Amino acid sequence: MLKNYFQLAFRSLRKNKTFSFINIFGLAIGLCSCLLILAFVTDELSYDRYPDQPGDIYRVGIKLSQNGGNADYPDPDVAVGPGMKNTYPEVLQFTRLKNEGPEILSLGVRRFKEQHLAICDSNFLQFFSIPLIEGDQNTALVAPLSMVISREMAKRYFGSEDPLGKTISAPNRLYKITGVFDNIPDNRHFHFDAFISTQTDQWIAQTHTWSNIGFYTYLMMRKGTDSKKLEARFPELVRKYIVPEVQHDMGVSQAEAEKSINSWHFYLMPVSDIHLKSHTKYELEGNGDLQYVYIFGALAIFIVLLACVNFTNLATAGATRRSREVGIRKVLGSLKNQLISQFLTESIFQTACAMILAFGFVWLLLPAFNLLSGKHISILFFFQPRSILILIGLILAVGILAGIYPAFFLSSFHIIQVLKGSSTGYGSKKQALRSGLVVFQFMISTALMIGTIIVYKQLYYMQNKKLGFDRSQVLQIQDTWGLGPNQDAFKQQLLRDSRVSHVTISRDVPVDLSGGTYDGSEVYAKDKGANESDAEIHSNFFHVDYDYLSTLGMKIVAGRNFSRDFSGDSSSVVINESAVRDLGWKSNEDALDKIIISSGQHRYTVIGVVQDFNYASAKLKIAPVMMMLGRNYGSVIVKINTSDVSGFLADAKKA
Repeated sequence: MLKNYFQLAFRSLRKNKTFSFINIFGLAIGLCSCLLILAFVTDELSYDRYPDQPGDIYRVGIKLSQNGGNADYPDPDVAVGPGMKNTYPEVLQFTRLKNEGPEILSLGVRRFKEQHLAICDSNFLQFFSIPLIEGDQNTALVAPLSMVISREMAKRYFGSEDPLGKTISAPNRLYKITGVFDNIPDNRHFHFDAFISTQTDQWIAQTHTWSNIGFYTYLMMRKGTDSKKLEARFPELVRKYIVPEVQHDMGVSQAEAEKSINSWHFYLMPVSDIHLKSHTKYELEGNGDLQYVYIFGALAIFIVLLACVNFTNLATAGATRRSREVGIRKVLGSLKNQLISQFLTESIFQTACAMILAFGFVWLLLPAFNLLSGKHISILFFFQPRSILILIGLILAVGILAGIYPAFFLSSFHIIQVLKGSSTGYGSKKQALRSGLVVFQFMISTALMIGTIIVYKQLYYMQNKKLGFDRSQVLQIQDTWGLGPNQDAFKQQLLRDSRVSHVTISRDVPVDLSGGTYDGSEVYAKDKGANESDAEIHSNFFHVDYDYLSTLGMKIVAGRNFSRDFSGDSSSVVINESAVRDLGWKSNEDALDKIIISSGQHRYTVIGVVQDFNYASAKLKIAPVMMMLGRNYGSVIVKINTSDVSGFLADAKKA
């Protein structure tokens, strides 16, 4: 019987080539979109899964509360990991990682700028299931100056030679290659080209501080541990370790330092949640967003529904051509359930054909889709056993969903009306249902178009939002620290070019904080005192020169900029409006000539207030910034006034 159904389905398909092609092509477009979105969503949900580990992996974070705002850091201080391991029996082991790049490495006359280097504990590779294709995973990162590199990096430096035991040079260091790993899978929240032993840096072993940041710390917990109950015990760590450090750094009494207990909160995040649920400014990489997964998942469902409704409408629209066929079959004794089975078989058969065509579209569009989404999805993803089962289920579900109404619709024709030549053998209720499907189709299409317009406007807003500084015609020349003391001479040479209007030397660029800027430094206003409630805040520190504000077009709203005419400016600061508010001053003018005290009891006089500017995601509240004069070499920022950017870059390269 089933074979007969498929034979009839094929004959119907061949008999109505044009109509069938339109129906199958439309369904294929919807299925293609669904498959691409399904691949994206599956990839997003697959991050950091380690089923073979003996425990559950969590990352330690810190949330700080002050002045009505919150700061979130995913990288606590160096002593947090071992301290938690020694305090709580629920913690089986810990590991830490510190972002070390960029750094210039060399082998003979060849030099490479490596952006993705990390210092980590010796158990980091086992912790995150990173097997070595050469070397011993258990001992590769035990010795000082030992380095484990990726297969790609090994090929770049050593070609076809065996890299084990060989050395790579860094400024003032010589790393020994002790292992080679295959490239880290895409679905990890970190990707590095090399891991360096923490034993390389003696400071890490000798430091036991808790109140700063800088080390991504991971704990492996016993299976079944309630992380929330463990978090509830973390304030005891703040009381034991943070309070004495705050008391020492800020020069306050123990009673006043203990007020910080309520503003420091250690928390645990499952490592599998980092990619989609963690959105701090200091993630190792840009993360995804769980909201996008929901949005794209819903979009895939709506697209498939739209394709099914379109299929249904086309099938019912062509029903008049098959009405006589249905009438004759009923006269010859066909039962209604047999007709329904036949038409559902035809629907599933056409869906299978549409799926094959959709695969062709996916194969053609996958490179462009990967480029757009930043993924590396292979066509082989769709041929995995789980994917094949999902695809078979999708064919059956879409085939039945798209064909269920036409099947009941066609099988319900009245024999006498059809054989008398009536073009319709159905009642007004079915006409109303069909009209409802058409309305639904147009409603979804309109909603998708409105969504597209909203996304376009959001992108336009992102591209044209005023950030508080002028980024047009501004170039950043990185790694100029290689010029050493000649950076100032290079700056003066650039200024002699008529195409250059301003030049400044600083690694702290608002759109790129990879130079090491972070807002983890504690400061308070002298006139407020550290003992006042919420007087202590955390601020960014930008090290700039005299030309920084003018080069980036930042606006002074009170006071003045740094000037060579004032020798005392070396101990002065220019702060932003957020710092004024968070430090509790009534106005920008009120902040002028006030004293700010930072960790270590350094004192700075406020000489100016700059308008707030975005230096992180526009979704985040602008945090306080303190700018001070400093030789923060490593990057030259150039403001040009020419459209010939490539020509200027060529001349700058020669210089």
